[in-house]
Amino acid sequence: MVEVKNKGNEAVENLLRKFNRRWQQSGIGKRNRNRRYHKKPMNRRTRRQRALHRLMLLEKKERLIKMGRLEEEKNRFMTGKLGKR
Repeated sequence: MVEVKNKGNEAVENLLRKFNRRWQQSGIGKRNRNRRYHKKPMNRRTRRQRALHRLMLLEKKERLIKMGRLEEEKNRFMTGKLGKR
C-alpha cells in the first residue's frame, strides 16, 4: 500500500504527483498488469499443430496462386524501388 501524507498546506496536485511517483516506484501497477495479461505458455503439441497448420495454409495459397485462382498479394510497404507509397 502506498501512502502520502500532507505536510502543511500542500496542494492536491503535489500530493497526487507524489502518490503517482511512489506508486510507480513500488511496482504495483506493473505487477498487476503482468497478472492481468498473463498467458500460459503453449505446450509442445499445440505449438507443433499450429506450425503445421500455418505451413498447410501457406502451401494451399501458393498452389492457388500458381493455378491463377488467387491473385498474388503486393507488399503494401515496399512499392517501387525506393519503398514509397
